[in-house]
Amino acid sequence: MSHLAPTSRLAGGAEMPVLALGTWPMDDAETADAVESALAAGYRHIDTAENYGNERGVGEGIRRSGLPRDEVFITTKFNRAHHSEAGVRAAWEASCARLGVDTIDLFLIHWPNPDQDRYLDALRGLVALRDEGRIRALGVSNFTAAHLERAAAAGLVPEVNQIQLDPEHSQPRVQAANRAHGIATVAYSPLGRGGSFLDHPAVGDAARAHGKTPAQVVLRWHVQHGNAAAPKSANPVRQRENLALFDFALSPEEMAAIDALDVGAPLQHDADTFGH
Repeated sequence: MSHLAPTSRLAGGAEMPVLALGTWPMDDAETADAVESALAAGYRHIDTAENYGNERGVGEGIRRSGLPRDEVFITTKFNRAHHSEAGVRAAWEASCARLGVDTIDLFLIHWPNPDQDRYLDALRGLVALRDEGRIRALGVSNFTAAHLERAAAAGLVPEVNQIQLDPEHSQPRVQAANRAHGIATVAYSPLGRGGSFLDHPAVGDAARAHGKTPAQVVLRWHVQHGNAAAPKSANPVRQRENLALFDFALSPEEMAAIDALDVGAPLQHDADTFGH
């Protein structure tokens, strides 16, 4: 088995493994197989969502692994229909039922959906669940710096903000807001959507220097910046490769060269107008 990924301590005290298995897009059957193989390889963090439609597959894969529930960190997310204190509780109950668990490690608001102006109510619902011990940590996904500042002004600081993040989309304003409020950054689509930067000389040169793949170099770039990452893979070989990040380090020059790949490309979705 590969070495387990290190963990990052969240503001509320939970220890979150810094490498997660992303599960979008996979159906329940593919997800169950992927989760089982990932846990066998050494992953201990699985990322899913109500909207992915595969929470049952995540639960099945965890059960097949034979690992105790408390050894697997589960992140899931809920949709806009649940942006109220009562709605968050209903979303938690539904996710627990689909996963086959009685607690969730990290529960996230999937999108802010500012058009309905209820994400502060959703955060209040998350705080209540954490206070009751029904979740270990609370967070958000796809929040901009403005959304985070509004939440912080209301005394509702999430512990995690999961965002689209890769060398071409480094979101410096959001990352700065996360750091300012002690919010952990988790990258989804950490290898990009199409991954053209994986062929860039800055990545290829570092890969050759360290005897690693371009994907391993980019994932190392994420964790070396202090962020967590959730690459999706159903391939057991690729899963093991993605986990093999913790036996090398990029030099400051290599990190800077990869940092320079961000040319301000637009995100796939605008969090002020898109959401589910």
